[in-house]
Amino acid sequence: MTVCHTNLRIRTSGHGDVHDLTPSLVEWLAGNGAREGLVTVFVPGSTAAVTTIEFEPGALEDLEEALERVAPSDRSYHHDRRWGDGNGFSHLRAALLGPSVTVPVTDGRPVTGTWQQVVLVECDNRPRDRSVVLTFVGEAGS
Repeated sequence: MTVCHTNLRIRTSGHGDVHDLTPSLVEWLAGNGAREGLVTVFVPGSTAAVTTIEFEPGALEDLEEALERVAPSDRSYHHDRRWGDGNGFSHLRAALLGPSVTVPVTDGRPVTGTWQQVVLVECDNRPRDRSVVLTFVGEAGS
């Protein structure tokens, strides 16, 4: 069994910025000779999330609108009153979406649907430098 880790560095523009991680994920798996197993994509931090979606402008706009309905950015939160940073909504959105996804790997490629990409969602109200941790567990070959 093989276990491989790497960190992707992503500079976000803040609130609602979404990055398609799929091309980097595919390239990294190929570079490690991954064959069969699982890959976890995880973002450390409490104001960003990792999920899957069709990475196209309409779906991304729908996601932002849904998150705005669930955790509006224009209201006051207990977190904001305690810390004064105005990003209480960011913590809620990240918690609802979650910090990671685990994707099966078959024949060296992540098993995703035709229109499904793995994405980083920046929920914070300001630009951030993010580290995204990729971990593959499984069989690798040359």
